[in-house]
Amino acid sequence: MRVRLGQALRVTVTLVCLFVCLGRNTCAEPGRELRIGHFPNLTHAQAVYARATGHFQRAVGIPIQWTSFNAGPSAIEALFSDALDMAFVGPNPAINGYLKSKGTKFVIIAGAASGGAGLVLRKDAGIQTEKDFGDKIIATPQLGNTQDVAARIWFAKNGYRLAEKGGCLALVPLSNPDQLTMFRKRQIHGAWTVEPWVSRLEIEGGGVLFLDEKTLWPDGQYVTTHLVINKQFLATNRELVKKLMRAHVEVTQKIKADPAAAVKTLNAELKKETGKALAEPVITRAMARMEFTWDPIASSLFKCAEAGRQVGFLRKTPDLTGIYELGVLQEVLQEKGLPPVKEGTR
Repeated sequence: MRVRLGQALRVTVTLVCLFVCLGRNTCAEPGRELRIGHFPNLTHAQAVYARATGHFQRAVGIPIQWTSFNAGPSAIEALFSDALDMAFVGPNPAINGYLKSKGTKFVIIAGAASGGAGLVLRKDAGIQTEKDFGDKIIATPQLGNTQDVAARIWFAKNGYRLAEKGGCLALVPLSNPDQLTMFRKRQIHGAWTVEPWVSRLEIEGGGVLFLDEKTLWPDGQYVTTHLVINKQFLATNRELVKKLMRAHVEVTQKIKADPAAAVKTLNAELKKETGKALAEPVITRAMARMEFTWDPIASSLFKCAEAGRQVGFLRKTPDLTGIYELGVLQEVLQEKGLPPVKEGTR
């Protein structure tokens, strides 16, 4: 009798748990989680905001394992080793990773941010026009990264040969914190970088914005960050990815609708992840220079790829056929009555 009562009790508890799960629609499969990579940076605002508020996790109904990276190549390598299911990354790491895997490992499923990059100069650098960069030292965040390529293209168009090729202009790779330090010490004349470091160089370093990169792009739009996903994960978890995409669109709308509230949420999370919050004037100015969007701005990615070829980082114009899979995003936008994005074609 005790055995039967025990069995009946276990069955009853199981059924109750099942009904509760079905009612909430949030039960996770045992041991299952969604693994997302991002940078603790404003250009990855949707990820930072979602990590702070739990919005993504509530939407997908399973635990999310967040992993922070300092550079795009590291996030791409984590995708290659199956340590991540998806990641927020910039255009150049996405291009390089797609080519390295011959298009087999991941695809781009949405945009995240546009803009936020620029060339900041010291006020005493002696640079007034494009003709004044001879014998100057300009920093970029990383050799071959998105801002480094943009800087190389712009300086070449303005007739400069870099010191590494016997010219008079030195372009040096420096991490963003080192840029600020050397800027203050007057050891570099300027830096081509991305927010919030553009604003930090201005406000904390006393610099001036010489060139906002958006002035070089049609309608001022170019991809800074987008969302990439493991192809196999997308193929086998389409409905889960759709839930995540709905949440991505919603978070983007929240950030755009109330930037002041978003700043507080983002800064608190950045302090949690990095140990230090941004000064309010810095984060406010930086946010104003960026556009948060689910549109991947595909045309700008192809221009980035061509720029990589022009500066010698790629041997030939790469074939990026298939790098975009925007079907889930388009479905979500249609559901929400929002206009579709342009598909990823040249």
